[in-house]
Amino acid sequence: MTRPTPGTRSTAPTRATRPTAPARRLRRLITAAALALLGSLIVPAQTAHAAAYEILVFSKTAGFRHDAIPAGLDTLRTLGGQNDFTVTTTEDAAAFTTANLATYEAVVFLNTTGDVLDAGQQTALQSYVDSGGGYVGVHAAADTEYDWPYYGQLVGAWFQSHPAIQSATLRNEDRTHPATSHLGATWTRTDEWYNYRANPRPNVRVLQTLDESTYSGGSMGGDHPITWCHNQGQGRSFYTGLGHTAESYADPAFRSLLLGAVRYAAGQATANCSAPAGGAPVEAESYTSGSGVQAAAHGPASGGRTLGYIDNGDWAGYSSVTTAGARTFTAKVSSAGAGGRIEVRSGSVTGTLLGSVAVPVTGGWETFTTVTTPLTATASGPLFLRFTGGSGALFDIDTFSLGSAPADEALADNVHLFYYPWYGSPAVNGGYRHWQQGGRTPPNDVGADLYPTLGAYDSGDFDGAVARHMEWVERSGAGVIVYSWWGRGSYEDRLARGVLDAAEERGVEVAWHLEPYAGRTAASTVADIQYINSTYGDHPAFYRSDEHGGKGAYYVFQSLDIPDWTALDQVTGSSIVLAQTTDTTKIAHFSGMYTYDGIAGATAPGWKQAGDHARANGLIWSPSVAPGYLDDRAVPGNTTPTVARADGAAYDRQWNNALDPAIGGDPTWVSVTSFNEWHEGSSIEPADSTPPAGHGYQTYNGAYGRTGAAAETAYLDRTAYWVGRFQR
Repeated sequence: MTRPTPGTRSTAPTRATRPTAPARRLRRLITAAALALLGSLIVPAQTAHAAAYEILVFSKTAGFRHDAIPAGLDTLRTLGGQNDFTVTTTEDAAAFTTANLATYEAVVFLNTTGDVLDAGQQTALQSYVDSGGGYVGVHAAADTEYDWPYYGQLVGAWFQSHPAIQSATLRNEDRTHPATSHLGATWTRTDEWYNYRANPRPNVRVLQTLDESTYSGGSMGGDHPITWCHNQGQGRSFYTGLGHTAESYADPAFRSLLLGAVRYAAGQATANCSAPAGGAPVEAESYTSGSGVQAAAHGPASGGRTLGYIDNGDWAGYSSVTTAGARTFTAKVSSAGAGGRIEVRSGSVTGTLLGSVAVPVTGGWETFTTVTTPLTATASGPLFLRFTGGSGALFDIDTFSLGSAPADEALADNVHLFYYPWYGSPAVNGGYRHWQQGGRTPPNDVGADLYPTLGAYDSGDFDGAVARHMEWVERSGAGVIVYSWWGRGSYEDRLARGVLDAAEERGVEVAWHLEPYAGRTAASTVADIQYINSTYGDHPAFYRSDEHGGKGAYYVFQSLDIPDWTALDQVTGSSIVLAQTTDTTKIAHFSGMYTYDGIAGATAPGWKQAGDHARANGLIWSPSVAPGYLDDRAVPGNTTPTVARADGAAYDRQWNNALDPAIGGDPTWVSVTSFNEWHEGSSIEPADSTPPAGHGYQTYNGAYGRTGAAAETAYLDRTAYWVGRFQR
């Protein structure tokens, strides 16, 4: 790989602090500060500590009453005292007013049942959550407010039935959320296991599922979610079906789950709770905001109604339908009017335009046809549909759905992308970093034969470039990035936590590429692994291999430079450490091998022998595949051979070699060289289809038959294709 040209380094950029609580919290803090100032004049005997935030716990029941409610209340009070938040408990629905709810960061429905809120109280709760508040539902919260459609959306699914209390095994499907990050891959416990009226998965991010083969009475089949979260308007919703028994609340693991749920809902901890695109069809008339539209009764429509009365310029918003990962839009429509177009937007009615589709005249309001379109832009906000056309009534929409690439729904933790955080720009870093390699003058003239879609970006721009990177990694289907790390206190080390935070938001995990900094030894590498484990090992995005005892992963670049790696025995019991070689005589003390080389994959020399040896000796084999290699602009006069992309054929050849057991040796993982090593031309990150003129940049035009802007993401989508092949 090409190391950044040494130069003057500015202080690492500080990530802008994002608010973690609504403005109401700020007002309370200002008031508290004023009272504290007044109190300082009085000189109190002792200073009281103001809690960081406040929650309201609601346990009213209008049906079955759980004996565990007192234990739950005591647990939440204890957690509050231990973790700096205040707990107010009530069974008085009069607490649900706009003014009162504004004083809390989250509301917990603890084993509520039946119809517990009147219309005005329902309106207050809906406004509170949709404008940025948090909701936590525990167990029988799903047995509540059956006649209020919004609540069904808020909780995610309503209770249907349950068998007798018994032991069952949960699969912890998402262990990046603060509520589940402390758990292993599975968790066996005793509780009352709810079946739900509908599977919530299309509209939520599932965190835990029940294995119905481990208990009696499950009725949801192979996919039985039991804990989940989702974005609700500008707010946050979390639900767990656990918590029926009083004994649950004495379980430290369950108490940690509750604490993580409260911290997430209160905005004190971040989590990726985006629902997967491509779920069940959405009833178009279930909009949560809109202008000019109304529900229209039509017998042949799904549910007997459509979204109707649509005129030019009208719109509808869907706060619980995310556009994250959406690649297609499909709608069932009818028109006895003028017809027109549906604009698919993200975030607001004037937000990012993802795509649009024409709606034809069908000859009648109850004569339906289906229209579909690819979405060529990406965003992650809630869905908005805007309608355009001629005068008068345009068309009706019965149902619609968003589709995504198959790999978007479950990232593959056995596909790892080498990721480079060494870029800098004046806006964030105070000067360009790495882009000028090869004597170039950024921003238009960079040391690369392809030009990034994001331009000469900064690796410290966590909310901009890095967030976009993680969105693209998610699109590729790969679940792990391998972070280029150049030693303690290095530029890359200072940016690591910001990248981990951005990765967590997209469900991506982070392994480590230990680079050959000056003076590196086997002993210093051991110390580096210990440092990374202790500094970053508790981060939810820190990659740990479930198949290998929860160990983190370290790729050691140029491992052959050091002949004796005996020191690694100190860390390989708790960490996976891979040597960069296929020479099986040079891997003593390592956990396995990888290749990195973006050229060798075209012929795969030694791959089968390495894979066979790894399999026979319980080691990991992670051959590296690349879409090409071209570093002419970064290293003028370099005589290293190059590999042309050949419109994607080079990438396909290397993937085919890796996955063919007769050539690739049956890999444990596949590593991709690279996500964004621009100087070697091996990147799958989108490259600008219209790069700055006059510099001889190549583009991805022609890759897999794509042209223009559509070609920019060609290698991301091809990676998703190969990820799918590898999972079979």
